[in-house]
Amino acid sequence: MFREGVSRSLSELGFEIVAEGSTGDEAVMIAVTQRPDILLMDISMPGGGLDALAPILDECPDQKIVMLTVSETGEDIRRALQSGAKGYVPKGVGSRDLADVLRSIAGGESYVSPSLSAKILADTGAASNESSQGEQLEELTSREREVLDLVAIGLSNKQIARQLDLHEKTVKHHMTRIFAKLQVSNRTTAAIIWREAAQSRTSGGLEPGSLVASAVASSPFLQGS
Repeated sequence: MFREGVSRSLSELGFEIVAEGSTGDEAVMIAVTQRPDILLMDISMPGGGLDALAPILDECPDQKIVMLTVSETGEDIRRALQSGAKGYVPKGVGSRDLADVLRSIAGGESYVSPSLSAKILADTGAASNESSQGEQLEELTSREREVLDLVAIGLSNKQIARQLDLHEKTVKHHMTRIFAKLQVSNRTTAAIIWREAAQSRTSGGLEPGSLVASAVASSPFLQGS
């Protein structure tokens, strides 16, 4: 079974699997009784993975939940994130890439693969009010744009710090300022806005950094640390 394969692969990569379940109710019970660092769930599990998010987070507000699922619809992604999931990963991800994503989320990050971000954008209308959005992007400093370039291709704060030769706390400070300027609350939305700007900019518009252009050639998942 798929679940058994994931459990085996993650165990081989150093993760401790404290419990397994197959329904939304079992996921709630595991969260309450086992308090795992990360709860990996499927939207299509019996009882509904999305429907289980609210009761889990009501009982365990700090629980980190990652949706590992075949669904790539914008509505499902949006609902999962709005309901409190910290990550959304398609089932086709490799085991090492999944492990990197889980470690990043355990460290306090949130994650949606860049290949799915455009679906959120289309579903939520994040590209609306382009004039106001353009003004917000113009407020970003050159360093903040460099940071967003790397966020947009799926790197964590730790990886960005290494790439730009900065302290991780400095990257977190930049992210706080980016969130404030773009009026967003998470890195996924910031990355979506940034990639959309890169795709739709005109010759006289905002010029995001050079790394955005290479995003298509980059892995949609976090690289090994």
